[in-house]
Formats: sequence, structure tokens, C-alpha cells
Amino acid sequence: MDLFNSAFGKNITFIRPAYFIISGFIGLPNMKYYYVFLFLVFIVSVLGNMTVMAVIYLDHNLRTPKYVAVFNLAFVDLLGSTALVPKVIDIFLFNHYSLMYNDCLTFFFFCYSCLSMQSLNLVALCYDRLMAIMFPLHYHVKVTSKIMFSLILFFWTFVLISNLVATGLLTRLSFCKSIVINSYFCDHGQMYRLACNDNFPNYVLGHILPCLVLWLPLAIILSSYVCIGYALAKVATSEERMKAFKTCTAHLSLVAIYYIPVLITFTMYASINQNARIINLSLTSVVPPMLNPIIYVLQTQEIKLSIKKIIKIKRQSKITVK
Repeated sequence: MDLFNSAFGKNITFIRPAYFIISGFIGLPNMKYYYVFLFLVFIVSVLGNMTVMAVIYLDHNLRTPKYVAVFNLAFVDLLGSTALVPKVIDIFLFNHYSLMYNDCLTFFFFCYSCLSMQSLNLVALCYDRLMAIMFPLHYHVKVTSKIMFSLILFFWTFVLISNLVATGLLTRLSFCKSIVINSYFCDHGQMYRLACNDNFPNYVLGHILPCLVLWLPLAIILSSYVCIGYALAKVATSEERMKAFKTCTAHLSLVAIYYIPVLITFTMYASINQNARIINLSLTSVVPPMLNPIIYVLQTQEIKLSIKKIIKIKRQSKITVK
């Protein structure tokens, strides 16, 4: 089987459409208010993630392995929100439902890459917490900036290559049935099901990738917290246990915000209707990038102190100038 030219040698006319049509919500009135809400979420997400990135960049005390991962998460959230929300608003609020073929594939690539990287970045942050609690005396040996950079670079390489392969496999499909994608963006699952030639490689990849970028990371994170719980159970006093556990609350909040809506959608996929699925997936895509920087500012003492220090320095510089 020729993966990238499956229509050749068969009595199939290869059809590559000039554009796709994104259907979005069906039969729901006043959806323009929902898109305005998405725009407001997008603004908060951009401001919040840029603030976190700026604080980490400006404060040399935050140049630690943990904040390498936090910076990358803020960058991925910013990139993902910027790739998704403005395009979704353009499609549905301004009625530009048709999307050129190459633009649709590009849209798919960036959206899936950022969603995948958000999940894997939570694994990097989990590794930091696991080492800090399980091996506190060897933490600075087991978690270095070099190790964290290498881990994140590996995740980026895996995500980009896997989504390039997924995009390449989509280009081998002939779309002679329909060009209407029943989603709010160029969704891989909805796209390959429209093909009228062999889409088995896309089907296989469509099941393997969620396992590798969603379920495996979630299993690793849950297993890590079982180990953390076992380690904390050995701690002598409840006060020390709570102090150690509080260092994990920000990460646990991020995990819950990201994975719970995804679990609901995948668990109820067969029974959930299209509109509910789109609302759930769209909120999963835009709400975590908005809440992640807020959680880290509110629950991480280092960032709160850093922001206060930066504001104090700016005030002092203004007084000096006057």
C-alpha cells in the first residue's frame, strides 16, 4: 500500500478540493455572543501568558528548571490561542466558512501541535514535582536546566514530527464525498472520514496519537502522584506533608483543567451531539490557556514575589526620573 498515493492503480479519481467548509454549530441561535466570549477569553489569555513569560525573562531568580517548563507552557498557550481563536472568530463571526485546502491543513497542524504540547508540558512539570518530593537532597542533580531543556526539546520534536506525518497522510486522501467539516476547526478525525479512498493509515494514526499525547501522559502523571502520595505518607508531621503538597497544587490544578473536559468528551463521544462536542472541545482549547497563568500567579509564591519586585523597581525608577 502506497501511503501517500493510495488512489493510483485503482479506479478512483483523485479529488483535492480547492477549499473546505467548516460547519460549526448547527441550529443554535445567538452564537455570536459565544464568539465574543471566546474573544474576551483570548485577550485575557494573551495578556496573562505574556505577563508570565515577561516575569520569568526579567527575573533572573526564576531562571530555574521548573520555570523553563512554565515559560514553555506559557509560550505554547499563547501560540495555541493565537492560532485558534482569531481564525475561529473570522470563520463564524464574519461568516468566512470556507477555508482554502492548504490553509486548512496549516490550521490543523498548529492547533494539534499546541494541544499536544500542552499535555506533554504537564509531564515535564510533573517530573519536576516528582523529583523535588521523592529525592529532595538530589533534586538539583536530577533536575537541571539542561535536563529540562532536553525533555522539552524531545517533546517538541515528537509533536512536530507526528503532526507533520498526520498532515502528510491527509494530503493522500481524495475528498469526493463532501467538503463540509463538522467541527469548529480543521479537525483530523472529521477530515479523514470524508475521504472516499483508503483512509486506514489516518484511522490508525488518529487512534495512536491520542494515546501517546493524552492517555500516556495522563497515566504518567497519575502514577507520579501515587508515588508522591506514598512519599508524603512517610513524612513525620502533617504540617510538613501539607507544605510539600502545596508545592503540587498549581500543577494539579492545571492537570484537572486540561484533562477533565477531554475525558468527558472522549467518554461520551458516541452519545454527545455535535453542538455539545464542539462547545466542550472549543472551551478545552481556550480556557486552560487563560487559566494557566492566573493559577501560576495566584498559587506560586515565587512569581507573586517577582511581580511585586518588578513593580517596586519600576516605581523607584519613576521616582528617580522625577
